[in-house]
Amino acid sequence: MDIPPDSIMERVTLRYLDPITGERYHMLFNPPPTQEIRDRLTQKANDNEANIRTRINVFYNNVRHMIDYYENIGIHVNADQDPNTVFESIESGIVNPIPKSYEENS
Repeated sequence: MDIPPDSIMERVTLRYLDPITGERYHMLFNPPPTQEIRDRLTQKANDNEANIRTRINVFYNNVRHMIDYYENIGIHVNADQDPNTVFESIESGIVNPIPKSYEENS
């Protein structure tokens, strides 16, 4: 999945939880409907910029070889889109088999 680190940062640092209802909110994509709800929202302690940057670096260091492999066989997901579009792209990669020409070259 291809997504710029700044987009990851925006998605993670702006997510919140309503401790009363368990509802999840994102201040940009799914903001709370009322100020009352907004006032009681909490955020996970590790959803801060420093932790997220560390997690992004660890992720890319650990999966670099997998990214190359999947892109070489023709699977690429632009994850810098709305969640439904990303889901559909992943689903399409799962449902549609890898072409034989890629399987034979492995």
